[in-house]
Amino acid sequence: MRAFLKKEWMEWVRTGRFFLVLLIFALFGIMNPAIAKLTPWMMEALSDSLAKTGIVTTEVTVDAFTSWTQFYKNIPMGAIVFVLLGSGIFPQEYQKGTLIPVVTRGLSRKKIAAAKSLMLLFIWTLSYLLCFGITYGYNAYFWDNGIAKSLFFAGFACWLFGIWLVALLVFFSAVSANSPQALLGTGGIVAACYLLGMIPRVSRYLPTKLLEGMPLLQGISEPGDYSACLAAALGMSLVCLGLAAVCFERRRL
Repeated sequence: MRAFLKKEWMEWVRTGRFFLVLLIFALFGIMNPAIAKLTPWMMEALSDSLAKTGIVTTEVTVDAFTSWTQFYKNIPMGAIVFVLLGSGIFPQEYQKGTLIPVVTRGLSRKKIAAAKSLMLLFIWTLSYLLCFGITYGYNAYFWDNGIAKSLFFAGFACWLFGIWLVALLVFFSAVSANSPQALLGTGGIVAACYLLGMIPRVSRYLPTKLLEGMPLLQGISEPGDYSACLAAALGMSLVCLGLAAVCFERRRL
């Protein structure tokens, strides 16, 4: 398993996907406070043009909330990039036939699935912490993060959404013949959760609610309000990873 973890790591590094993910999440981390900081200047620069159209602009006040709002808008886009780059973890192996030699020499399929899952979890966690850390640092420098309530719990909930996404990606990659099928399955489940989230009684149980961090930061919601979606995300993640291991074990290479 250590050898296969090393193989996965080298593949992510040599193809440039690892550095691309880090770069994108770092850029998002910088953009969050930068957009907030530049908003008053942009509004002032556009005030004359807007006044000619009859739109009157008022003075814009920005704080840490403005930056964290950008953070929760950008994280889904970062997650989409992550899924796109990681969707071929199994299908590419199937198409190239590179798993046949290692399996015939005795490497457990469960260890292969575990190694791929651990690598995705590691890359998501590192990328997310990079984005969160950069945003937190700049917000602390320019404004005050103290006005945000339950900041780290909200950050944990958003990270757990990514873990749920990884579990979905591992499952659909394990059972799919190519990357588009894995993307379609993962995106379909996420889209279905967003649609079901329009039903108030159902939304509190859906993992997509974990991305709603601003109500926590503003004190509108409490951490206890997220217990149902936290449990659902954890439960679905374990089920997806378990099913991925079972399906991969029985799949014909």
